[in-house]
Amino acid sequence: MKLQPRYRLTSDSRLLMGTLVSIQVVGNEELNAIENAIEKAFAAMSFVESMCSRFDEHSAIRELCRHPGEWMKVPDVLFETLRLALTMSELTDGKFDPTIGNLLERHGFNTHYLSGDALEAYPMTGEKVSFRDVKLDEDTRSVYLQKPLLLDLGAVAKGFAVDLAAKELSLFDGFVINAGGDLYLHGCDPNGENWTVGIQHPQEKEAMIAWLKITNAAVCTSGTYERRSPLNQEIHHLINPSTGKSTQGLLSCTVIAPFTMLADAVSTAAFILGKNHALDFVNEVELDALCIDDSLEITMTDAMERYLR
Repeated sequence: MKLQPRYRLTSDSRLLMGTLVSIQVVGNEELNAIENAIEKAFAAMSFVESMCSRFDEHSAIRELCRHPGEWMKVPDVLFETLRLALTMSELTDGKFDPTIGNLLERHGFNTHYLSGDALEAYPMTGEKVSFRDVKLDEDTRSVYLQKPLLLDLGAVAKGFAVDLAAKELSLFDGFVINAGGDLYLHGCDPNGENWTVGIQHPQEKEAMIAWLKITNAAVCTSGTYERRSPLNQEIHHLINPSTGKSTQGLLSCTVIAPFTMLADAVSTAAFILGKNHALDFVNEVELDALCIDDSLEITMTDAMERYLR
């Protein structure tokens, strides 16, 4: 006899932040209350996109990049995501770098995911740029770009958007937000158990290579299969700024953290650091990770095993 789920599951999906975002809420509250909360969650994510997307000509980040050599007061959402990105840059000695926007554009990552329109090219001097060319003023919440450059916060903004959306759903028994591989899982599934999460097989689109049991945490995966350059299929979007090329050796890196923005940033940074340094870095920041290399060998931090189903 098949048991009925303890809770009702309400779901919705939208195209946001360059990917399909799905929200599933577990709860027996009135359907109208759940749907209103889901709508607020999507609105929070849309707001982050409007502030931090380099693919939106009207975003706050594009406006900031139009004013190198000036102190620019920016919205709090942009300031916080940029601050975490710069912290990650310091921790990785620049392997993680939010100033690679122009480099990504040169590899063909320059079209809006909905319209397909190409972005307006920014005038560059050809001078080398790095995260050290970005200065923050905590008191005025202002940013100073020392050189003409194009910021890209894709490795942190999506995670921050998920975290803001999670606040809108926190009163329900359980929920999952899945933003193209960036997940936050809260409470229980419809059966009252921890959530089951599959880690995608990096070479088989419909297959999973591992399964996790988890709750009240974020799970983020960075992988070569996510986005490929339309100009060169050997290039994916996880680029080492010191070489200008995609990191090789790893196929994916999955990180578990208390917050999605942190998991997103660390999974990206660990991947770019490469096969020999990824897990050491994750251990240094006291998180857990599972990496898959190009021979499909799985390695993980010691504590990661507790999540495996």
